[in-house]
Amino acid sequence: MTKRSLIVGVDVGGTFTDLFFFDQDDGSCLVGKVPSTRGDASLGFLDGLRGGAKDLRTLATVIHGTTVGTNALLERKGAKTGLITTRGFRDVLEMRRRDRPRTWGLWGQFVPIVSRDLRLEVAERTLADGTMREPVDAEDVKTAARELLRLGAEACCIFFVNAYANAENERAAFAAVKSVWPNEYVVASSQILPEIREYERASTTALNAYLQPVVGDYLQRIDQSLREEGFGGQILIVQSNGGVMTVESARRLPIRTALSGPAAGVIAASHIAASAGYPNVITCDMGGTSFDVSLVVDGASALAAETAIDFGLVVRTAMIEITTIGAGGGSIAWVDRGGVLQIGPQSAGADPGPVCYGLGGDEPTVTDANLVLGRINAERPIGGKLARLDVGAARDAVERRIGAPLKLDAVAAADAIIRVANARMAGAIRLVSIERGHDPKDFVILPFGGGGALHAGALAREVGLAKALVPRYPGVTSALGCLIADMRHDYVQTINRLLDEIDTAALDATIRGFDRDGAELLDHAEMRFEARATIYELDMSYVGQTHTISVPLPPAAELSRETILAAFEARYREIYGRLLDGIAIRLLNVRVAVIGKRSKFDLTLLAPDPGTTVAAARRGSRRVFAEGNWHETTIFERLALPVAARIAGPALFEQPDTTVFLAPGDEAEVDRFGNLLMFRQP
Repeated sequence: MTKRSLIVGVDVGGTFTDLFFFDQDDGSCLVGKVPSTRGDASLGFLDGLRGGAKDLRTLATVIHGTTVGTNALLERKGAKTGLITTRGFRDVLEMRRRDRPRTWGLWGQFVPIVSRDLRLEVAERTLADGTMREPVDAEDVKTAARELLRLGAEACCIFFVNAYANAENERAAFAAVKSVWPNEYVVASSQILPEIREYERASTTALNAYLQPVVGDYLQRIDQSLREEGFGGQILIVQSNGGVMTVESARRLPIRTALSGPAAGVIAASHIAASAGYPNVITCDMGGTSFDVSLVVDGASALAAETAIDFGLVVRTAMIEITTIGAGGGSIAWVDRGGVLQIGPQSAGADPGPVCYGLGGDEPTVTDANLVLGRINAERPIGGKLARLDVGAARDAVERRIGAPLKLDAVAAADAIIRVANARMAGAIRLVSIERGHDPKDFVILPFGGGGALHAGALAREVGLAKALVPRYPGVTSALGCLIADMRHDYVQTINRLLDEIDTAALDATIRGFDRDGAELLDHAEMRFEARATIYELDMSYVGQTHTISVPLPPAAELSRETILAAFEARYREIYGRLLDGIAIRLLNVRVAVIGKRSKFDLTLLAPDPGTTVAAARRGSRRVFAEGNWHETTIFERLALPVAARIAGPALFEQPDTTVFLAPGDEAEVDRFGNLLMFRQP
């Protein structure tokens, strides 16, 4: 019998699929990076696994962070979805909150993911207090479902107004649709989000249905292919909240994977920074398509209850707060009609990729600009896809597309591309730090992804961050995050009662029910946990306030109106400094998170070999353009540098998954985990 000892984290991005293998028996690690496969991401996924594990029967657990759902939403390539709703509420998805794509313009359009001909109404009505005014007719629902099938719908979403208060009509409609629907892709809003506010609930449920066939079929292909090659372990999927769930849960709730890959990166970055002694960190994931920024304060990632994946695509489910802009290595540089240099959001992706790939791309990218400036080694491209990069083609494209319109030579144009890209990325960093009241000097920047380490020093200087901490394997940090993510299940239920009217016994029963449901899912996960934890929170406000605050409840607290009031006042005073005496208090929602804590990856396993030396790590030099001049720049084999090595810039640190650029005037030091700490010389 083959021994299963390998755990592997897999992050599928738009350009590369990253893998991190860990052998539980001997503590050895292996990283991999293969091109992502457009059209069917499972092919690149499986190629990467075969490259690191010759026999897939040796894999114990595969933990996957995926952007399949994200890309389907952004590219509008989900399933053809139908909607069955309460009479009079057909256009909730289209009306939204009446916001506009462009705040200062009176034009712009929004096309909902469910077209109007696929949004059908049935007679039913539940009041906001849960009272049933009009029961739904199952035959009416079946007729609507058959009409959706006739129109070509692949998935069905059931959304009844006020179903959060009483789901009886939705449950009856769900059963009616299931009796005639030919596949498993049927969802009801009370199953996905039993929470007040009809637009957010309708949007989240519709997006879940929209993704079910895409994500579900993708995960089924992966599972089937692995089983056919003898894999007998478990596949887990990273959620947008930073936890993991089973394939079965992910197929049922694909909306919870909408920011799966970026979330895994934040989890790893937080662990790496905290281990190195930096609890406050700004994580920056620069891949081939996007630049993702997140804030970690005192070792804790910020969770958002609601996220807009794109304009009008609102998801109301717990997600790590991540700000994304189109500024990846493959982002295309272009000059607009006003003669202004722009970067992205269009990306060359993996195919055809940057011009320097020689695969048909003719529009210059950030990667092409870095190559022209000497910061990337043309003979050592990352990812293993190409033997070398075409510097001449990159230079010609930069000069023709950017230099000529701006009257610059190729080098000046490439430098302008990098400066504009850095300015855009710095703006995203300021958005999550300075604009939220945080002093950048209190934070380090932790860059990862294939391109992050090339820009980290410049971003730290531009924003005023204390230092840059480059992890041992920046290019596969998200894959490492898959390995260390806890299992987490989030629940929410709207209460919508004044505090004085709350039935605390019923509230306690709701909380304990969520607790039991989450514990059962952990029990069936076939995983070993170091510990288990449950987080209880209440969404509360004073009557008349639109926005709520999240009020944590101690797990062991005896639930009573007095304990809830004390918790609310303590939290409100902490946020706003004073209470509003004489105003009634409302409890809107109860939230429960059940967490199975996994053992954290021991980063000392990645530490450099104690026998290495700085001299042995030198690999010559080459000219690099930086700060307006060409500099002869020493090249180092980054993974061969010893602990405590201290190097002054300019320098380049090359490794299979990325390149680190140390600008003139900067210094770098290798810490005990093999991280590279970069800072400005005093």
